[in-house]
Amino acid sequence: MEDKDLRVIAAQLRKPEGEAGSEVAVSMNQGNAAMNLHTLAVLRPEAWDHVLEIGMGNGYFVKNILLYDDSIKYTGCDYSSLMVKEAEQNNAAFVGKGRAHFVQGSITKLPFEDKRFSKVFTVNTIYFWEDTRKALNELKRVLAPGGVLILSIRPKHIMEALPVTKFGFAIYSKAQVVDLLTTHGFVVKSITEVKEPEQTRGDQTFALESLIIESIVKST
Repeated sequence: MEDKDLRVIAAQLRKPEGEAGSEVAVSMNQGNAAMNLHTLAVLRPEAWDHVLEIGMGNGYFVKNILLYDDSIKYTGCDYSSLMVKEAEQNNAAFVGKGRAHFVQGSITKLPFEDKRFSKVFTVNTIYFWEDTRKALNELKRVLAPGGVLILSIRPKHIMEALPVTKFGFAIYSKAQVVDLLTTHGFVVKSITEVKEPEQTRGDQTFALESLIIESIVKST
């Protein structure tokens, strides 16, 4: 694939727009299915949780959270207005019951009051954060006392093998993510590393791994 095509794909992964954005969202659901389900296993939604997801895409996996218990509420925040619209459509029943809510927003200026959420998670978004300090400070701000933050990524050695990551991706090793969290006021509780089945894209086959880091806000 030529660089110009990879640039287009990279831009859509960052902020899906138009018909191509809808197609990319479906592709992400398929390619990252195992990663999302492993993340939810670490998240462990419980009764009365209010969960925030940063970058929910078209909201395909929201049902996997809300079906744990009828008392759970979910909020999704995405940079893309298209993804907010599609997530609302795909989860209309939950939205109608007041259990799911979707908003457009930026990770560096979240449109929520302090200490609102018991659990916050995000899958494959940290690559696009323009200011990690502001982003992590915002995540701390909206977490309730004792709340949990889960960051899920493809680790650096995996991302380096994917041609699209040359265009606008910041990639991280396990040690770098742990350092980011601990430097910005979080305590790492667990690290889950999962080797996934290989995937073929075009004429290339890639190894895939998930890195799921669970943390809490450091006590002061």
